[in-house]
Amino acid sequence: MTKRVIGITGGAGSGKTEVLRILENEYGARIIIADEVARELSSPGGKSYEKIVEAFGPEILMEDKNIDRPKLSAIVFHQPRLLETLNNIVHPNVREEIERQIAQSELPLIVVEAALLIECGYRDICDEFWYVHSEEGIRRRRMKETRNYSDEKIDSIIRNQLSEEQFAKNCDKILENNSDLEHLRKEIEKLMDQH
Repeated sequence: MTKRVIGITGGAGSGKTEVLRILENEYGARIIIADEVARELSSPGGKSYEKIVEAFGPEILMEDKNIDRPKLSAIVFHQPRLLETLNNIVHPNVREEIERQIAQSELPLIVVEAALLIECGYRDICDEFWYVHSEEGIRRRRMKETRNYSDEKIDSIIRNQLSEEQFAKNCDKILENNSDLEHLRKEIEKLMDQH
């Protein structure tokens, strides 16, 4: 059985979650979300847990011994060196786990969603990269409505992500998501047919 592995990326608020939902429900895709894999591996007993605690100290732990993710984010957010330390612990383990899940999947269509799909070199484990593109104004509105983010938080998120040009240049297909759900479905259908 040949598997088709699609990597999905795009800026915050571009609608990646909606795209994943459609691919799962309407195309029977196996969905792998890098963030969820990272969270699992960073939980007590997970492959990244000990190394993270070792690198950042026991003060990042909550009472139940889970990592206080907001606290850890706040520590690394303005310190590129510490963020790099964290990424060097987390990303290789996440990638290895994603490769394992792809290999074990019985389904012909696998979709990997990762914010850092391009930066982390997932090119060799995906057949194609899709960039979910939404205009910045639409993304800002979505982040305010669905996540209650402040303008300041949205600014910093957008500043820390690849530019539209970088996303587009590194992806094989661009999925426009500036309209309604019906339009998005048609766009996905078009891309699925271009295999």
